[in-house]
Amino acid sequence: MNSALIPNLDLRQENVAVPLKIENGAAHTLAMSARQTHSLVILDNRELDRQCLAQCMAAQKADLQILAFGSIEEWKQKRDEYAPLSAILLNVGGKKVDEPAVSDQIRKLSSEFASTPLIVLADSDDFGQIVRALEYGAKGFIPASVSVSVCMELIALSVAGGIFVPASALFAMRHLLDSSNATARPLAGIFTDRQAEVVEALRRGKANKIIAYELNLRESTVKVHVRNIMKKVKATNRTEVVFKLNDLFQNNLSGGLAN
Repeated sequence: MNSALIPNLDLRQENVAVPLKIENGAAHTLAMSARQTHSLVILDNRELDRQCLAQCMAAQKADLQILAFGSIEEWKQKRDEYAPLSAILLNVGGKKVDEPAVSDQIRKLSSEFASTPLIVLADSDDFGQIVRALEYGAKGFIPASVSVSVCMELIALSVAGGIFVPASALFAMRHLLDSSNATARPLAGIFTDRQAEVVEALRRGKANKIIAYELNLRESTVKVHVRNIMKKVKATNRTEVVFKLNDLFQNNLSGGLAN
């Protein structure tokens, strides 16, 4: 039978980077390659998941020692036997980042290994979960939807000092920014920029003198803006203009969100 190299499947999952040479039905452990100068630790309390992931990664990255453990404490017991740590990949699976046990683990690891990037691998690419993972100290967030080769590239990016988040998070951020802008200036098509500033001040119940001071205008100029605003909303007094402005604001905002 032809020889083949496959990643080692250690039942204890201490080191899956050491390959096995399968020859004539006998397995012989090979020494760790001299090229493996750094190691990646995969943390996952699900044994089968971490075994499979570690083997796939070892096949992709021959120069990186891939280690898989159920906890960081297991790795610490034999850390001197392995190459220097370059990154930690915490696989949370379907758990949420803001679950107490998960968030505490991220905080603890990122604090204890401040100079080593901690990357979260999760089934979800929910924007809120990504933001929380970064807030807790993670240097990257990888969704399980990516391929193993892409996952390895993203880990390398984190090791180089970069921070990776899925494209879906960027799209979510853009949506939030667009919604924020629509909320901040929902009546921009009705009033000029200066009138919009006065409108916001009127809605807050501010007097003309205060509006003039805050906008660096003459009080007489503010009065002109107020009169023009009243004409546009067809109001006859200051109380009515505020009422109609609030009504316009709510209607315009509701219409924008519906789109």
